[in-house]
Amino acid sequence: MTARLNGAQPYALGLFRIVIGLLFACHGAVALFGVLGGADGKGGTAATGAWPNWYAAVIELVGGILVLLGLGTRIAAFISSGAMAYAYFKVHQPQGLWPIENSGEGAAMYCWAMFLLIFTGSGAFGLDRLLAKRTSTQEQRSADQTPVAA
Repeated sequence: MTARLNGAQPYALGLFRIVIGLLFACHGAVALFGVLGGADGKGGTAATGAWPNWYAAVIELVGGILVLLGLGTRIAAFISSGAMAYAYFKVHQPQGLWPIENSGEGAAMYCWAMFLLIFTGSGAFGLDRLLAKRTSTQEQRSADQTPVAA
């Protein structure tokens, strides 16, 4: 049973990455474009350039899309995790000690989910893995075609 679960680990991680990336990107799209109810529930958006809301929304949208695609996953997850840590400690934590008290559950969960992706990478289905295979195949071909000098 353990061997079978270990064999499925890259696929489970890939699905985890896709779901987290999609949800994170939607969170940014809500604040930037007013979709899905908008930032205020009435279609409102974050004011362009407003600190920290607009910048957080850009990080959420771009970081979420990159994580969703599995492209630059570790770097995108690192920046996204840091943004959510900032959001939790600067915006939510002053309102109360526990995330359930200060409405910071989302920020805390995204922070730790992205933190996990920093160390695990994209898993299966990611463009990172596809590009790495393509690069290693091209390097292998060029090494095979290099003439041997006597």
